[in-house]
Amino acid sequence: MTITRHCLACDLHDDEKLIEEYKAYHAAGKAWPEITQSIKDAGIEDMQIYLLGNRLFMIMDVNENFDGEKKAKMDAENPKVQEWEQLMWKFQKALPWAKPGQKWVPMDKIYQLGA
Repeated sequence: MTITRHCLACDLHDDEKLIEEYKAYHAAGKAWPEITQSIKDAGIEDMQIYLLGNRLFMIMDVNENFDGEKKAKMDAENPKVQEWEQLMWKFQKALPWAKPGQKWVPMDKIYQLGA
């Protein structure tokens, strides 16, 4: 199986109470099961989110079946995912250079040891 890594960034509102609430939604075993299943169904093998201040950094390791456009379509047709995404907008805010409606912005890899 071929695994590809995607790294993305997003900001949270700079509000400690909101940040703590966001972290609680993402604590081990706390994300809604429908969301976790939708992630797996899209071909995402592993996903990790890191936080520094109010900046989020996501690492997604995806298999050869992953297609970002297909995932977006699946999400748009899934009412539970839409409910989750609407809830997350309470905490998240777009990066200044994000496209309208875009939360997570892909990052460019600029260095790799041994490459």
